[in-house]
Amino acid sequence: MSRKVRMAMIGGGPGAFIGAIHRLASAMDGQIDLVAGVFSREYSRTLETGRSLFLDENRLYPSYEEMLRKESLRPEDERVDLISVVTPNNMHYGPIKMALESGFHVICDKPLCLSLEEAYSLREVVLNSGKIFALTHNYTGYPMVKQARDMVRKNQLGSIRKVIVEYTQGWLSSLLEATDQKQAVWRTDPSQAGIAGSMGDIGTHAVQLMEYILDMRVTAVCADVSTLVEGRLLDDDVSILMRFPQGARGVLHASQVCTGEENNLRIRIYGEKGSLDWSQMEPNTLIYRRIDAPQLIYRTGSYGLGNLAMSHTRLPSGHPEGYLEAFANIYRNVAKCIQAEWNDEEVEEIYKDFPAIDDGVRAMEFIYKVIESGKSREKWLTF
Repeated sequence: MSRKVRMAMIGGGPGAFIGAIHRLASAMDGQIDLVAGVFSREYSRTLETGRSLFLDENRLYPSYEEMLRKESLRPEDERVDLISVVTPNNMHYGPIKMALESGFHVICDKPLCLSLEEAYSLREVVLNSGKIFALTHNYTGYPMVKQARDMVRKNQLGSIRKVIVEYTQGWLSSLLEATDQKQAVWRTDPSQAGIAGSMGDIGTHAVQLMEYILDMRVTAVCADVSTLVEGRLLDDDVSILMRFPQGARGVLHASQVCTGEENNLRIRIYGEKGSLDWSQMEPNTLIYRRIDAPQLIYRTGSYGLGNLAMSHTRLPSGHPEGYLEAFANIYRNVAKCIQAEWNDEEVEEIYKDFPAIDDGVRAMEFIYKVIESGKSREKWLTF
């Protein structure tokens, strides 16, 4: 079987930010077609979005339950293969569970769900379904992030001693949610976002990026969790000390009240022989500093990169690749895995490189441990 993957989307209607990003990313490599959707709780807004995308109105549905039920009854050569879930956190669990149990593959925006209990439940659902599940921790899709992972795995830094990862934004420096700004409202509402604000929204990206590159997990945290804007219900600034296996130490800072900052995700990794420095604001550059030689600057698409980085690069060096391309790498890899399954083929290892259910559960466990540490007098908590 050789065709495009047919996709339906849940969420991403008028006023949404991330839905449009997912649509662009899924279409970038020509492997996926969006053919159906329920884009809003209000059917009129679903119709508005679907019409703007020139979708068949017979495949625009008033609820995700109806969509999944009716799509599963369609002939095999018509029904969707993949469900993209781009709703707020509190609306992840139900659609993911029903989609997997209905026989569809799923891609979901991060974090995995609203609570740790839901996360554990979804892990069982994924494992029992046998379907592909991916989570869009998209920053691990950057070629230079993959190059950093490759270099750490090849021991080019030696034993890791110190990690500093920070994700700073300034867009919530005031009580923006009081103005009914859609993105601010749900991200600061415990009923929609869960127990964490900045930690859940951007801190999860930071920890997932860090553990992906290092290929090891944090073993203990000591957290200072703060709400600095008066009247806000969830945290907007978090600072965490971390411990790793073999004695490495780390610092993670996630804040959405760093006035003037845009989307400043940065990671620095220090080993006994060298260090790496990568920033999302300059994503095509990876700096490699060595203890006994001049520093090297790796650039996306340039000479000397490993296969993992090059296989996730689309353009020649000097042509910037960014946020959308990193997102698209996840969608492309999932599509390749689905197509390989259709053809009863073993997919190349490079296409298996995307965040999956264990990454989602891990992020939820990390959120809960950080919030617990922030409230506890016993500051150091272990996993």
